[in-house]
Amino acid sequence: MNEIQKAFLDRYLATLNQQQKDNIPQCIAEYFCADEYNANECARLINNHIKRASCSLKVAYEIENEPLPKVGQLTLVLDWDEQPICIIQLTDVTTCPFNMVTEEFAKLEGEGDGSYAWWRAAHLDFFTKYAKQLHIAFTETDLLLLERFKKVFPVD
Repeated sequence: MNEIQKAFLDRYLATLNQQQKDNIPQCIAEYFCADEYNANECARLINNHIKRASCSLKVAYEIENEPLPKVGQLTLVLDWDEQPICIIQLTDVTTCPFNMVTEEFAKLEGEGDGSYAWWRAAHLDFFTKYAKQLHIAFTETDLLLLERFKKVFPVD
């Protein structure tokens, strides 16, 4: 985290008591998606409480040697320029094959036109391209990590 990001996070942490701080398993800073338009759009949707969920390819964590997200984790949501927009906290993390993701979950992602058809097409395209970058093939039975979250800072 850079100094601006750390200061933003510290403003939120200052509102918590010690027990609440001790229950945070990890803090990360990141933007969502892999391009400027979508990173900025996701940050806007999250900040406006429209996007309340996200998903990722589970095998990518193993390939990239990254820790799996945990309930209680804080994420400093950044825009494409890595400026802090808001902070979210994970409330639920589950796994599910791509082809079993529900319409309810797709709506929580809040992107596109909000339909399951849009979600499926956009994510099929994204995960297929992302898997190629990882030198693997994506199939519709691959496991996704489904993350649900709530915006915790700034308070509206």
